[in-house]
Amino acid sequence: MDSLLDGLVVREMSGFFWVEVTDGTVYMCRLRGRLMEEAQASDIAAIGDRVKISVVENDESGHKGVIEWVAERDSVLARSARTVGNRGGGDAEREHVIIANADAIFFVFAAAQPTPNLYMLDTMLVAGEQAGIENLVIVVNKIDLEDPINILATFEHYEKIGYPVIYTSAKTHTGIDLVKTILKGKISAFTGPSGVGKTSLLNLLQPDLGRQVKQVSQWNAEGVHTTRDSALIKLDPRIYGKNTYLADTPGMRSLSVYDIEPEELDGYFIDIAEYVMDCRFSNCTHTNEPGCAVLKAVQSGEIDKRRYQNYKRLRRELETSLEAMY
Repeated sequence: MDSLLDGLVVREMSGFFWVEVTDGTVYMCRLRGRLMEEAQASDIAAIGDRVKISVVENDESGHKGVIEWVAERDSVLARSARTVGNRGGGDAEREHVIIANADAIFFVFAAAQPTPNLYMLDTMLVAGEQAGIENLVIVVNKIDLEDPINILATFEHYEKIGYPVIYTSAKTHTGIDLVKTILKGKISAFTGPSGVGKTSLLNLLQPDLGRQVKQVSQWNAEGVHTTRDSALIKLDPRIYGKNTYLADTPGMRSLSVYDIEPEELDGYFIDIAEYVMDCRFSNCTHTNEPGCAVLKAVQSGEIDKRRYQNYKRLRRELETSLEAMY
């Protein structure tokens, strides 16, 4: 292992992985055979993974190597992916790792045009909590298009329960410096629905970044992802210092809850979780049981009613999905 090079997976496509090593050189790599066998059930390597590689060829075609070892992950953002043939070990679904070891995810929503979809936001926050990502940041863009009172009424609860909320405007450049500060030295990702102004924000973070992000993505929505092209874009070290990356990956656009049992969901709604131990019944669903501390907190206003309704909706969806499997 001493002769191997330490690196970071910065791009993946069709079974190939581009690994950036300490001196900045990028090697196009394949997985070692034993790792390829393990990759049938889940993504053994993904963007953000820390790996060790052996160099196998250096010629006019470029730097090439083999991934020999993948470090244990600090966080894993994943989604389920449909499989065909032998891929997935015969399972109907397999784990598709969207990004490994992300330090931050920025969930971008518009204050208006389009109206913020809080159910989508809450679902994404649950996915981020499950992934174990330290910084889950809500970005409210287009604040110049809505009354500040209405904006605050929509998002202030998220601030109260502990999520950072950054209010931005690409038009006035409001909040951009704060986003830059959080990005520095981290592996981050931006996601959110279409039409919220992500491209404009990206271009303010670094000139032409929006075009770079769009250019990276290739996506085949039919069946399995036969073409997967995910990348970490290295941000300008003169602005962000060393080792600052922004992820672009098609899977972020359909970020959803993966591998959570309905009875586990309350633990990923951080405002609901703190009341669960006070419920009378250990298997409380927080819907109609007597002695439910969660329901009491909703009635008193300690838990936001919209968040609670989104919890119930997501739990029903998880239950329906589970029933369909059996």
